[in-house]
Formats: sequence, structure tokens, C-alpha cells
Amino acid sequence: MQARPVIHGAVRIAPAPYAVVDEAEVRELSAEIARLKLEKDAVILAHNYQLPEVQEIADFTGDSLGLSIEAQKCSQKTIVFCGVLFMAESAKILNPGKRVLLPNLAAGCSLSDSITAESLGDWMARYPGHTVVTYVNSSAEVKALSYICCTSANAARVVRSVPNDRILFTPDRNLGAWVRRQVPEKEIVVYDGACPTHDVLRGVNVRETMKEPGTIVIAHPECREDVLDLADEICSTTGMFDAVRRHPEALRFVVATEWAHVHRMKQLFPDREFIVADGCIGCRLHCPYMKMIDLGQVRRALVEGVFEVTVDAEDMAGARLALERMLAVPRD
Repeated sequence: MQARPVIHGAVRIAPAPYAVVDEAEVRELSAEIARLKLEKDAVILAHNYQLPEVQEIADFTGDSLGLSIEAQKCSQKTIVFCGVLFMAESAKILNPGKRVLLPNLAAGCSLSDSITAESLGDWMARYPGHTVVTYVNSSAEVKALSYICCTSANAARVVRSVPNDRILFTPDRNLGAWVRRQVPEKEIVVYDGACPTHDVLRGVNVRETMKEPGTIVIAHPECREDVLDLADEICSTTGMFDAVRRHPEALRFVVATEWAHVHRMKQLFPDREFIVADGCIGCRLHCPYMKMIDLGQVRRALVEGVFEVTVDAEDMAGARLALERMLAVPRD
């Protein structure tokens, strides 16, 4: 069957060779995947930005680090990570004895690619005496050079926990700028990387969707400052569910993050209206990398054992230490 192109707003995304094109195929593949994961002793993890039908067949959905931690609790020997490469690497780092499969090796990340071990090393030389705090949206090599990692949910708390008052924050400039406002007592130098999916959004676009009274704006901290200034809640994708609960009186929410996240929000709160913020006229926030895995590729990963993610032993040791330091930071 020839796969049809998928249209998301003004962005035309070419589907993968295994793209699902109708509901009957979704049901058939979903049933086969459910059987195969038992046969192969596998657990399926799906990020909140994955295609809705991929989220539906996952054992766990959530943010990248939360999924990796969840995998530590599972008895299955194989992890099928429906996300992007740096996420699968983190799963391998935290679960070194398990096999980690990424159904599509082309699923990368522009933010992660914005910094390399070489560019971080050069930057560290320019700022001696600073401690490197790295967002988990980064490669294993970059994590290995870092003192500690952070997530969008705990970035400010992690920075406060670092004994040094001079910080190099990598790689997201928008998240780093937000942290700098939260922790003014520290000198924070921010690397010039960004998530293009969030960085494209402007405050003027958000204001267009706020005209109805009582609208609550929830924004991811990877968004620009003018967007965050309009937000009632600034939080990670996982934190967005709690943000909705904090506003029981509100019926309408503007969500400033990748459009697929709203799939689960609608399931959990069917009586609320969720509107995805537009990155430009008629174009909702869309990450093409997060849409590179479909049900056909998940099935292939289970059948053929592709594509196994490995991490260099030295990088794994350094990256694991940076992640473990983060996990040891007390919660608020």
C-alpha cells in the first residue's frame, strides 16, 4: 500500500515507508505489537511528542528522562524507545544491562545536534572555573563532559544545587535564560543552542489565541522569553498535566509545545479544550524528528531487533555520573 503524505498545518511531512494510513491497519499493527512485545520480552516507551497511535501502544508515555527511569523498574530485557536518539542513549546509560532499540536511526534532535563534545570542550576552555550543567536533550558524549544534567522540570533546582556560583548552561538558550531569571544569585553563561520547534513560536501568535476570557496559557521553558511572559504556567511536558489540575475552573488552555502532547491531555481531561499554539499562521508546533517512528517501524524493531543503541564505555561512565548527580538532587 502506498503511504499518503501527512499534512500538519503548513508543514508537509513525508511519511516513513511503514506509515500507517487507515484505522484498520492501526488496529492490526497494534494487536501484532502487543503480541510481539510479550514474545520478545520487551517494554515500549513513547515520548509525549510521538504520533498518537504510537503513544497508544506504549507501556509508558512521558518525558525522556522519566521514561528511562521507568525502564529501570521494568523486568523486561529489551527496551523499545519511541523517541529520538539522545533519549535512547539515556535509557541505555541508565539501563546498561538491557538492550535498547530505536525503531528509526534517523530520529535525531536539532537541539542535541547544536552542541558537540568538541564545541563544549572549546567553550569550557573559554570559561575556566565554571561548572557545566547540561540539559538532558544532548548526546552521551556531551553529558560525559558535564558535571551534572538537568531536565526542563528541575533545571533551576539543579543549578541551585551546584556548589559553584559560576555556571555554563548547555545547550538550550531559552531554557538557560529562564533558569537565569529563576536563579539570579548565580552567574550563568548560556550556550547558543535552541529547539527550533519551540523557538519558532512568538508572543504575538500566543496573544491571538488568548482573546477569550479565562484562557490559561501553559508553556514549555524551551519557548522564547516573550512567550513565557504570557504564560500562566511554565513547565515540562509532564508538569503540564499537573498545571491543568491547578486550574479546575478553567475550560480552555493554550498549550505552547509540540502538538502531539495534546493527545494525552485530551484523554486525561476530556471536558477541557486544548489549543496548540501556532508557530506561524496556521502552523502548529511540529517536530519532524518526533514523527519519524510509526507502528510499522515499532513492529520491525520487535521482529528484527533493530536498531540497537550502544554507548562508548568511557562516555557511558561520565554521562551516568552526570545523570546520577541530577537524580540525587532533592525535590522541592
